[in-house]
Amino acid sequence: MAFTRAPGKHRAPGRMTRRSANIASVATLTATGVIGTLASPALAAEAGATLAQEAAPAAPARAIVIDGSLAAKIDAQADAQRLAAQRAAKAKAEAKRKAEARAKEAREAEERAARAAERKRLNAYRLPVAGSSVTTGYRTGGALWSSGSHSGVDFRATSGTSVVAVGAGTVVEAGWGGAYGNNVVIRMNDGTYTQYGHLSSVGVNVGQSVSPGTSIGLSGSTGNSTGPHLHFEARTSAEYGTDIDPVAYLRSHGVGV
Repeated sequence: MAFTRAPGKHRAPGRMTRRSANIASVATLTATGVIGTLASPALAAEAGATLAQEAAPAAPARAIVIDGSLAAKIDAQADAQRLAAQRAAKAKAEAKRKAEARAKEAREAEERAARAAERKRLNAYRLPVAGSSVTTGYRTGGALWSSGSHSGVDFRATSGTSVVAVGAGTVVEAGWGGAYGNNVVIRMNDGTYTQYGHLSSVGVNVGQSVSPGTSIGLSGSTGNSTGPHLHFEARTSAEYGTDIDPVAYLRSHGVGV
C-alpha cells in the first residue's frame, strides 16, 4: 500500500533545524550526564565547541589605527602646504609692490620730463617776426631819431604780419607810445624788457602773461615811421635810454639773427 504525504508536511528538517535540535539534545544529555557516559569524548568535544561558538558574541568592528610616523608625515605635508601658500602670497604681494613702484617711477619720470620741456619752452627765445631779418641795425645814426641814433633794430615785415613775444614775460605796456606808435613792452622773466613798435594793432593787455611765440599784435607803420616794419628794442629797464644791443640779446638766448 502506498502513502501520499500532504504538501508541506512530514518534510525532513532543514540543516539549521537539525543543527538546533542536535545542540538542544546535546545540551539535555550533557545536563543529565548521559553524554558523559554514552557519547564518545570526540562527540562531547564537538558538542561543547558548537555550544561555545553559538554562544560567543559577535566580534566588534576593527578600528582604523594610524601609527605615529604616518600622523607625523601628514602633519609635515600640511605644514609644507601652508608654508608654500604663505610664500606664494608673500611673493605676489612683493611683485605687486614692485609693479606699483615701477609705475610710480614712470609717472614721476614723465612729470619731470614734462616740467623740463615746459621750462625749455618758457626759456626758449625766438624772432619777433618769423623768418624775418634786420633791415636797420642797432645804433645806426641819422636825423630820423631824436637821439641821433637807432635805439633798436628794424625787422622786415609787411603790414599785418603777426608779431610775437620773443620770450616769456608779463605785459607792462600796451597801446599808444608816441613816436613808437602802437607798441607793446614786456618785462621778461629774466628781468630784462623788450619793446615792439609801430604796430598796426595791439593784441594783448597790461598784466597779461605771455609765452615765447604768443601773438601780441600786427606789424604796421604807426608813429614815427617811414613804412611798414617792426621796431624791436631790448632794455635793462622799462625806461627809454636803457637800451642794449637787440641782436646780441637775442643771440645770447639762442636765437639766430
